[in-house]
Amino acid sequence: MRSVVNRWHTLVSLVVVLFVLAALPAVTRAQGGEPRYFAIRGAKVIPVSGPPIENATILIARGVITAVGKDPAIPDEAWVIDGKGLTVYPGLFDAFTDVGISASAAGPSGGEASGPRGRSQGERANGPEDRPGTTAWRNAADEVTLTDKRIESWRSVGFTTVVSAPKGGIVPGQAAVLDLAGDRPGDLVVKSPAAIPLNLQPLGGFGTGFPDSLMGVLGYVHQLWIDTDWYAKADAAYDKNPRGVERPRYDRNSAALADALEDHALVLIPANNSVQLRRSLVLVDRWNVTGVIYGGQMAYEVAPEIAAKKLPVLVNLKWPEAEKDADPDDKPSLETLRFRDRAPSSPAALSKSGVKFAFYSGGIATPKDILKAAKKSIDAGLPPDAALRAMTLSPAEIFGVADRTGSIEKGKIANLVVTDGDIFEEKTKIKIVFVDGRRFEPREPDRPTDPPKGDITGKWKLAYTTPQGTEGSTADLTMAADGTISGTVTSTRGTATIIRGYLSAEKFSFTINIPIEGSPVDVVFSGTFENSALKGLLSVSGLGFSTDFTGTKPNTSSAVTRESAQAAQQLQGDVR
Repeated sequence: MRSVVNRWHTLVSLVVVLFVLAALPAVTRAQGGEPRYFAIRGAKVIPVSGPPIENATILIARGVITAVGKDPAIPDEAWVIDGKGLTVYPGLFDAFTDVGISASAAGPSGGEASGPRGRSQGERANGPEDRPGTTAWRNAADEVTLTDKRIESWRSVGFTTVVSAPKGGIVPGQAAVLDLAGDRPGDLVVKSPAAIPLNLQPLGGFGTGFPDSLMGVLGYVHQLWIDTDWYAKADAAYDKNPRGVERPRYDRNSAALADALEDHALVLIPANNSVQLRRSLVLVDRWNVTGVIYGGQMAYEVAPEIAAKKLPVLVNLKWPEAEKDADPDDKPSLETLRFRDRAPSSPAALSKSGVKFAFYSGGIATPKDILKAAKKSIDAGLPPDAALRAMTLSPAEIFGVADRTGSIEKGKIANLVVTDGDIFEEKTKIKIVFVDGRRFEPREPDRPTDPPKGDITGKWKLAYTTPQGTEGSTADLTMAADGTISGTVTSTRGTATIIRGYLSAEKFSFTINIPIEGSPVDVVFSGTFENSALKGLLSVSGLGFSTDFTGTKPNTSSAVTRESAQAAQQLQGDVR
């Protein structure tokens, strides 16, 4: 009898729970209790596609902007956000990066080759038929991982969209447009393929295999387009009438490139100095592709020529600067100093000439520094509204997704950034970020607040012992005035970006995320910093492994020797 009563109570409880769930709005259940309808009321709205709107309201429903205006009717189910004193921008757009792609998905490098029928990696390439350094079938959309910690860090400063591409080789693979939020990797994909990035650097030194020179790379890429065109035509002709005709040999590189070009994928051509930029203008015509230049930091010299060809440019925001820990006796040339000084003026020159351009992060490891770098272009003469356009609507137009993102308009994806001021001002705080209509509130991680004792900036050699034996890494660190550490750590497992770090008094900590045995894990370096030495503990989260490590600057000994010699010479002069 008691068991019957218990079952009856259980059944009644279940019915009550189901009744309560049924009574709740469907949108509440869909996203962990948070609705899919929002209204940002009374804010200053910067649509980018039109003039600013004061005291405006934006309505969002199921990931899409449904209204933008002075007084639209707010649905009862909407979560109302008071926008008084706030400014709403379109979500920021990083036009070329590898954010969202795991480091374990890296492609071929050096002299590795991948032939038309799947040659083994590392095999020497003897000619273009071996398809050296070409993995055109790789697609960023297939390699997206939600475990990349940079997704959150980029999003926390207002980036909602990126063009992400594989790395490694001459033709690493195909880029995709990604939104930086989703429950599964496929949710991030907005457009694929979006572009085919090229790298025109030789794969190795002279005599290491084909191609070992710039001329060889250019010849190889030209042949690749010819082969792709032939493959597409031959394959189509064979499909139409295969009888009595030798079937064309399958080449997955040519097949992948042919499919991508048929889908109107752009070809991204690297060009940073004036010689490279002028060469890229010729290559686009020679290769007969829809080209986009990336790099563009010396565009101040050739902007009118680029405008005449009507080629878009992706400008690298990693401005040229002196190398950390450079030998003080190495004096840069006047040309180098001029380039460092004038590079941030290139966006203004492009804007004045009427060239469509967009910004990308390049080698910048800390997303906050991307906005700081964009501000340098404003200080160098670029109008602020043009700088904002280069991080929102212009990249969307270049990559063919302006019909769905890049500006605040009815019917577009709800990718928005809500701030308490001008987005390019350093003191401005990001209050809320919407990605595909999903709401995120950036949170600053807890960290000590003591001012740093010294500057940890520089290149460091890290030494430690793992179960595999003695290992080492190179840490390239940059410290901000408040002690925030950014940079990269390079080891045999690849190069990883520091996702968070600080120096407080003499204590430091910085964290990277790398794949170990197929799974991404956080690796934390923490300890004490004194003069030219690091000492502390390396910890691998989730694996229960930790080991001591030390860090030294490679040129410390030579610097000390030079200073000692200078002191000795001074002493001898005083004695005389």
